[in-house]
Amino acid sequence: MKGKFITFEGSEGCGKSTQSRLLYAYLKAKGKRVIYLREPGATKVSEKIRDILLDAKNQAISPQCEMLLYMAARAQIVAEIIEPSLKKGAIVICDRFLDSTLAYQGYGLGVDIDLIRRIGNFATRGIKPDLTFLLDLAVKKGLKHREASLDRIEMRSVKYHLRVRQGYLKLARQEPKRIKVVKVEKDKSQTQAKIRELAEKYVL
Repeated sequence: MKGKFITFEGSEGCGKSTQSRLLYAYLKAKGKRVIYLREPGATKVSEKIRDILLDAKNQAISPQCEMLLYMAARAQIVAEIIEPSLKKGAIVICDRFLDSTLAYQGYGLGVDIDLIRRIGNFATRGIKPDLTFLLDLAVKKGLKHREASLDRIEMRSVKYHLRVRQGYLKLARQEPKRIKVVKVEKDKSQTQAKIRELAEKYVL
């Protein structure tokens, strides 16, 4: 692949959507060819799957079904946007990717980690991020940011979200070259400064 693939991860309310968009705007202003995506979503099919996954009325979705729906949405975004864009040399920034499924459905819900990795490799066509930013914030702080309107995943117990955060930190320990843990600062510009510094150092 000629392009670069950057992903943003983190538990609820950590600010990854804000930070990923800030990096996108920064790179665009520098004249880079850059594409911004969110997961699940970004294609017609994937956005429909997103609606199913996040609808608070769909409480009956099993962990296995949940994992496979995320993978289905991911397979479509990879085929339709990520792989072609990387082949053309673009920088692709994605708000969430396979690490989310490992953290939320694997460590969070107890779906087999090795199974997620195998299905993930199939869904992503073996494409891995060149750099992943893991925005780390205390779970209760993050959930407080979300109190006004919780989706189906955000409504889960604090214990669940603690497992997700610990799962993310475990993934970061396993792949320190790819996954860079960024502590979330009160001032979002300070957090962004760290992200830009790491992006310049490792992929740009």
